[in-house]
Amino acid sequence: MNFGENILKYKDDILSDLKKLIEIESVSSENTENCKKALEFILNRAEQLGLNVKNIDNKAGHVQLGNEGILCGALTHLDVVPAGKNWSVEPFTLTRQNGRLYGRGIIDDKGASIVNLYCLKALLDSEAEGKNTLRCIYGTDEEVGMSDMDTYFENEPLPEIAFTPDSDYGICFAEKGILQLKVSMERNDGITLSAIKAGNAVNAVPDEAKALLYFSDADTNNLKKNSKNYDGNFNFVDTIDGLVIESFGKAAHACEPEKGFNAASALVQLLNGELDSDEVGSLCGFIGYALRDETDGTSLGLKMRDFVSGDLSCNLGKIRLNDSKAYLTLDIRYPVTMNGMKIFKQVEKSASINDLNVETIHHEPPLYLPKDSELISLLSEAYEEIIGEKPKLYSTGGGTYARKLNGKGVAFGPAFRSDTVNMHNADESVDEEKFFKHAQICLQAMYKMYTGKFGR
Repeated sequence: MNFGENILKYKDDILSDLKKLIEIESVSSENTENCKKALEFILNRAEQLGLNVKNIDNKAGHVQLGNEGILCGALTHLDVVPAGKNWSVEPFTLTRQNGRLYGRGIIDDKGASIVNLYCLKALLDSEAEGKNTLRCIYGTDEEVGMSDMDTYFENEPLPEIAFTPDSDYGICFAEKGILQLKVSMERNDGITLSAIKAGNAVNAVPDEAKALLYFSDADTNNLKKNSKNYDGNFNFVDTIDGLVIESFGKAAHACEPEKGFNAASALVQLLNGELDSDEVGSLCGFIGYALRDETDGTSLGLKMRDFVSGDLSCNLGKIRLNDSKAYLTLDIRYPVTMNGMKIFKQVEKSASINDLNVETIHHEPPLYLPKDSELISLLSEAYEEIIGEKPKLYSTGGGTYARKLNGKGVAFGPAFRSDTVNMHNADESVDEEKFFKHAQICLQAMYKMYTGKFGR
């Protein structure tokens, strides 16, 4: 028996604790207190299981087994993105249905967080001979910038070898650079367009957007008629304040914006197509000439790719436009061999056409580990011992805690590419059998770390 199969003894406990964790609405962009509660839940549960814990400023913490040799780590996050719309089940409830587990965070990243905890419990109960120190490190704001890991590593040492189950299988040896920008002006300058609200997170494709316009009945009827000529799903509501246009799309993670349908882009395409530039204003004008409905940055002058990590992607995440504010956010994932500052300058140049300001919200440089590194060899062995075949190595536009590990960590699991998990989308879910297959792989990898059964 591979050691990883020991995790199956804890299946009922894993599901029970996962249910409780998902019920904590730890949306880091909305409720930091609930994120703190999620961290407290994990650390309290770990103590009950007989493990050592440490809380770092209520932003991060770890659960530890052993106290010798080299420091090894497995990192997960307890915060989630907003639930959004169009769920077929309650988002903050663990639902078992048709062989799947549903709930916000089940795959990103609460499911893996609970599995990590029980991997330590399995190692403790097995009385395996530990040669190294193994820490499961937990954070609470991965979805909004990873300042939790900055706080954690200001107080605790970096692991010498680590992984984060917060992506896909096989092994992610390269992560694109992440450049999140705010493009703004002092206030709305459109004479017909009164307001737009779209999106809840910079790193997600918005599935809903709304605009308010001062419009005559004749103009309203004409706009409704012509809307059929545009891509999108629109609804029109006459109110005492003006015409409200609702746009509906499909959410997706900003690292793969082409998998969604951007409700904000579709709405602004309609407005730019049917109204004059002074009617919609400068911010929508910028979207019209620089972003359009593209996800590859072509009109921004950013279309690029490299052999290691592939194409650049660009996502319009949020728009806030009214009498007191006017801004949008962009999430750009750029190839590992490219330069983030040059990309910023290009966006700044494009925005200057409409006298818009550009500022950096967040920037994470690219990550790249050699394919023959010791860590990748260890994880490859663990995967092959459970699955029976070697894992594929791949790059991603996603951003994980691996970026905080100074070249000593990569993303590894928990999702299998054959499974449609709807990360950052409605009905986030995972095949239950595949979820526990991940748990076995994870334990196998941690067993190798803890016992020193790798190339040292």
